[in-house]
Amino acid sequence: MATPTRNGGTNDAANKGNKFANAGAAAGGFVGALGGSFVPPVNVTVNNNRNGAARSGGGRTHAESLLPAPEFTSPAQVRNYCNTLRAAAVTLSIEVAMGAEILKGVLAAVPDPEGRAFGSRVRAAKVARKMQRSADALRDAAKNAAACYAVFQQEYEEEINRVRHRARKPQQPVMNWAQQ
Repeated sequence: MATPTRNGGTNDAANKGNKFANAGAAAGGFVGALGGSFVPPVNVTVNNNRNGAARSGGGRTHAESLLPAPEFTSPAQVRNYCNTLRAAAVTLSIEVAMGAEILKGVLAAVPDPEGRAFGSRVRAAKVARKMQRSADALRDAAKNAAACYAVFQQEYEEEINRVRHRARKPQQPVMNWAQQ
């Protein structure tokens, strides 16, 4: 005998086997819709540094913590800043480009309200294109950071060489074979 449940259904043996059938069908349909697009697995790592920043007394925000302090009192600091900026921009560019592809795949699965053929893909591509442009801008920022240090070296070559000359290590003593 079937016993009634709170939601108005019955709790009989025939319905127990199909308990998750509708959920599985829905998930299968969603995954099937994404089958035509590339959706790579994504791992997200979040570092919570709030307590460490409060203890160290640093008032830096999260965005500033990606880069060193903008103190340019030596060529090494200019090089370090440019290299750190370049590395961060390259990493972010890759992540944003991957995010654009994932966004495009997810949005392409949303049905078009007007029922147009490929309408959902066209709408998804329009949205993802803006994020892809962000990835391209980050890639360009990485290139410009590297170019910044190269131009710095060219423009200030005389000053850099003048200091380098004074900072050279003394040459190793040369073996004098004539003196025996």
